[in-house]
Amino acid sequence: MAGPAEYWRERVAGANPYLVDGLLAAGSAAVSLWAVFHDDTAWGWWVYALAAGTALPLPWRRRAPVAVMTLSGGVSAALSVVAHSAMPQLPLYAVICLYTVADRARDWQRWTVLAVTVAANVVGTHSPNGALFSLLTSVGAFVFGCLVRELRRLARVEAERAREAGRRAASDAARAVAEERARIAREMHDILAHAVSLMVIQAEAGPVVVRGDPERAIRAFDTIADSGRDAMVQLRRVLGVLKEEGSAPELAPQPRLAELPALAERVRRTGLRVELELDGGAGPLPADVEAAGYRIVQEALTNTVKHADATRISVRVVREGAELAVLVSDDGRGVRPERTGPNRTGSDRTMGDRSGGRGLVGIRERAAACGGRAEAGPGPAGRGFLVSARLPLGTDEVAGRTGG
Repeated sequence: MAGPAEYWRERVAGANPYLVDGLLAAGSAAVSLWAVFHDDTAWGWWVYALAAGTALPLPWRRRAPVAVMTLSGGVSAALSVVAHSAMPQLPLYAVICLYTVADRARDWQRWTVLAVTVAANVVGTHSPNGALFSLLTSVGAFVFGCLVRELRRLARVEAERAREAGRRAASDAARAVAEERARIAREMHDILAHAVSLMVIQAEAGPVVVRGDPERAIRAFDTIADSGRDAMVQLRRVLGVLKEEGSAPELAPQPRLAELPALAERVRRTGLRVELELDGGAGPLPADVEAAGYRIVQEALTNTVKHADATRISVRVVREGAELAVLVSDDGRGVRPERTGPNRTGSDRTMGDRSGGRGLVGIRERAAACGGRAEAGPGPAGRGFLVSARLPLGTDEVAGRTGG
């Protein structure tokens, strides 16, 4: 709940400016008329008219501060000439006009008005004490207007900063949402493409061998079941991040390199010979590097199963210095000749050739997300297909190894 000060500040800020300035004009006119009325000389009505006329332009002070100052000052000068003793001790209209000029006028207008006012106070006042009082009043009103002007400027700057911060926050939030959607799409692609590819191959082989080799058929159906269960577990992990806030998360750990032997075994059940060399070194690896390495191998195996018509796959995941090296090669048919012409060279072009989709592009994105790089293309001497990636292990981990 707002306090009394905040309440009245809001009420004043929301008031009609013409009403406020009209009340200021009425108060200023009352002060000037009071001074004429209590003067020792019995002045005529025209002196009262001049005293009231000093405050008459004030309701328009915000729209034309210099013009209002000029009109009010001219009437005040006339009053000072014909009835100097009837001048108020504190000319409220002059204080209001000077404050408004300092707050709202242009720079050259402000300093010109201040110079003219100072000169008029010195020349037009009959005593040193009166001149000093007039100067203090005029300069004080001007300084106060300058302070308010600066406060307004700072308030505008802070408001603009707040708006800019809001725009940046909205942009960052939108970018974070887009990145998270891309990450989830990449995860689901890797999971489903791998699982479905294995299931389709085993399902196609099942009817062929069910009569002649029942044991092999049983293994094929077991592979289908295992692939489906693994896909469900991994999908539950990915979709867990989409649960409503406040609900208990059901997230499994990110895939690790230690799960690669099980992945290789599932691919072996399709009839491919998978050779796995796994050496993560002595120390632990960063979780994002392990997850990226696992997904890169998974996608490479999926593409080999779906497109390569290969009989052997070689997987090598080893730590080499400050990087994790990932190499997956096969002895399949490789890239079609029309895909390897002069217009289809370079790792970026080759990344998407084999799968026809986002699979190998996703490999590059996963490597880049870890600060690494990935390439894919024909194997040695143009035989088979080779996917290679190098993932940096991070400065902290490297520093720990070199420092030890």
